[in-house]
Amino acid sequence: MGLEVEVSRNPEKTREWKGDGNANVTEEAKSAVKKPQKKICCACPDTKRLRDECIAEHGQDACTKWIDAHLQCLRAEGFKV
Repeated sequence: MGLEVEVSRNPEKTREWKGDGNANVTEEAKSAVKKPQKKICCACPDTKRLRDECIAEHGQDACTKWIDAHLQCLRAEGFKV
């Protein structure tokens, strides 16, 4: 396999992967990862409102549909939740 990892003690330098080409992280792959453009409190206001209203009226156990929808929206915005 021949996969090698070079790690520098310099915080300015990131890890560089060397190997058979499958483990290389390209600039395209880095830019494909969506980073959040907003604070988490301001993201997905529609699903957040529906989730909060449902929990207030029916309790958390009855609102898994809205909770999951809100989490999915947050992930689509780039948050790791």
